[in-house]
Amino acid sequence: MRRAIRRRTADAAIAGIDDPLLARIYAARGVQDAADVDRGLGRLWPPDALPGVDAAARRLADALYAHERIVVVGDYDADGATSSALALRALRALGAADCDFLVPNRFEHGYGLSPELVEIAATLAPGLILTVDNGIAAHEGVAAAARLGIDVVVTDHHLPGDTLPAACAIVNPNLGGSTFPSRALAGVGVVFYLMGAVRAELRARGWFAQTGRAEPNLADFLDLVALGTVADVVALDGNNRALVHQGLLRIRAGRGCPGIRALIELAGRDPARAGSAELGFVAGPRINAAGRLDDIGLGIRCLLEDDHARARVMAAELDRLNRERREIEDGMQREALGLIAEVAADGQELPWGVCLHHDGWHQGVVGLVASRVRERTHRPVIAFAPGNPGELKGSGRSIPGLHIRDAIAAVATAAPQLVSRFGGHATAAGLTIGAAHFDAFAQAFDREVRRRLRVEDLEHVLESDGELDAHDFSLERAEQLRDAGPWGQHFPEPVFDGEFVIAAQRIVGGRHLKLRVAPCTDPARGVDAIAFNVDLARWPDPQARRVRLAYRLDVNVWRDTRSLQLVVEDLQPIGAQ
Repeated sequence: MRRAIRRRTADAAIAGIDDPLLARIYAARGVQDAADVDRGLGRLWPPDALPGVDAAARRLADALYAHERIVVVGDYDADGATSSALALRALRALGAADCDFLVPNRFEHGYGLSPELVEIAATLAPGLILTVDNGIAAHEGVAAAARLGIDVVVTDHHLPGDTLPAACAIVNPNLGGSTFPSRALAGVGVVFYLMGAVRAELRARGWFAQTGRAEPNLADFLDLVALGTVADVVALDGNNRALVHQGLLRIRAGRGCPGIRALIELAGRDPARAGSAELGFVAGPRINAAGRLDDIGLGIRCLLEDDHARARVMAAELDRLNRERREIEDGMQREALGLIAEVAADGQELPWGVCLHHDGWHQGVVGLVASRVRERTHRPVIAFAPGNPGELKGSGRSIPGLHIRDAIAAVATAAPQLVSRFGGHATAAGLTIGAAHFDAFAQAFDREVRRRLRVEDLEHVLESDGELDAHDFSLERAEQLRDAGPWGQHFPEPVFDGEFVIAAQRIVGGRHLKLRVAPCTDPARGVDAIAFNVDLARWPDPQARRVRLAYRLDVNVWRDTRSLQLVVEDLQPIGAQ
């Protein structure tokens, strides 16, 4: 799909930043002063305004004093896995004598703290259940735990509904009336803040002096915070950028957990040079693969393992699961695009809100399929797979301008018989519907999307930071921009555009276009470029002599040699020369 390119505009003058290009990039992302890009731990918002954190810290401190068993109940994605691992590592470092984890199996228990999962947790005889990255909608699960005499502390970052579960404490930056400045915390970020509050509570009670235990440095666990934050694609506000940056520093210094190091190494990357890409596109998907296809417990155990050899064995199994996931996803993606093509072949307009379903799809992978179709169509997409008998499990991905959870909530309010359960964020959501209601839901979702969007919202606009001067095509500039991150959601990696002369082009890896190009402003300055997953019916194009590229500067590593490479986001031929 062709994308319109729109150049960002901003006042490039920023106090404390002398480099004109860097100032231009930062200014376009709302940075007004060098202090706005401070990534030190001192810039983190204090936990005081985080709703529920004090009550939760007191209840956890009580559990440590009473030697209660604590069961951490997580979610089956990378944020849930890192949240679980962080909670367990921190609680044990604080002196918890008995704590373990339990995560629902997506295929047997569904999402979150359900009554069925509480029954399983009860066999472990906990005094306290701590939910991480879930629980804000677990009314029935919390009530089931209360009937069994088990207290529940909820930590979550998902948007709350109209009512809250009757937990003994709920920690969530998005609760009504919250004044906490960083609403974009991932689940693992919420846990990190809570553990800091627990440490402060224990310190105030004299716990460390009484037990002779040294106070742990919770910053040692920031590698987990960084991984979960990037993998969950939450907005990288200043607070989250500091958390991610500090976590990356620990990974690069060899101070991260062995599991993260092993996952990065197995992908052929160097942990000493790890950036957001190694978290979001290497470690994160391998952790997620366990939850999508099997049991996320393997990912959690990998993140908890301190022995490098054992961690590497578990990381290798996660890598195998990820390769299997890719094969499943490729097949499902072809089928999904085939369904889209059928609509076009019939001469019908593609719905503004796209719903897709196939009886053979894997419910653990539908979110990835929705994401791929959204990229192709630039429309909100929900992909459904069979769930329990008579049910369909859906996963949705949105585009700028549409809060997909709110759109689903509106459908559920207007026609409650269509939606059994739902939850999520502005950009991603999950839901369960009756299989017999698919067509009715698809029509209702399309109507709701049309009500909320404008025609111009359906145009895919790629924002660019403008043209680069010829001297900026250098390895040094690429490394500087990489280190100026972390980049991510709402703080995007710099993208540039311009016209180039094509010197060579060929397909590599079956579907990727490898190019040798030179900027038209300096035809002698050749540089390698790669465009992933191109339309093989259009490329390579021997008639194309010049091309307009939208691209990112990247550092390519091959056999210990580092070189500049352009990663192409969009390419359009501009005629023969």
